Amino acid sequence: MIQNKFIPEIITYTGEQLRSHWIYHQTGLLGDAIVAFRGPAEVNQDHLIDLADVREGKYIQSRDMLHFLVEHFDLDLVQAILRQRLLISICAERINQHLDKLSVVRSGDDLYDGQKKLSVSIATLSSVSSLIHIGINIDSTDTPLPTIGLSDYSIDPEAFAEKILESYSEEIKGMQIARCKVKGVV
Repeated sequence: MIQNKFIPEIITYTGEQLRSHWIYHQTGLLGDAIVAFRGPAEVNQDHLIDLADVREGKYIQSRDMLHFLVEHFDLDLVQAILRQRLLISICAERINQHLDKLSVVRSGDDLYDGQKKLSVSIATLSSVSSLIHIGINIDSTDTPLPTIGLSDYSIDPEAFAEKILESYSEEIKGMQIARCKVKGVV
């Protein structure tokens, strides 16, 4: 099963948090877990994981984001990417439910409203676990490209985070139950 927690402290996401056992050191949650916290994002070239972004000289900067960090103790990058896309899809679904319309769409592992980008996202492996980071803009001002944020939709970030944490945990639990309750075929 997966544990979840909202961290109430403001934390600047620099990319250094995307490492094994960061969640455990911050929260005491040992094992598979998802956490959320709020804070700016300032990820420079040294901490970017996406090699295409590094090659293009990109960086991540936002005044205020809602961050989700996930750690699963397995070493399957494809499964981590699938979980990343599940999590980003849950975020899109919840935003659209709030808006009562399909305004936010998922493209790959990111969210967009028209040409405005709402999120950043990456999945990777450490030596002992798979890791996911998703950042969703709260404040959309002074970003390096056209963005939109939760404040533009009048969405309370903490309440939104709690719903996402619970939804993701339930999906993972449901998948584990589905895996255990089927009979193998020959």
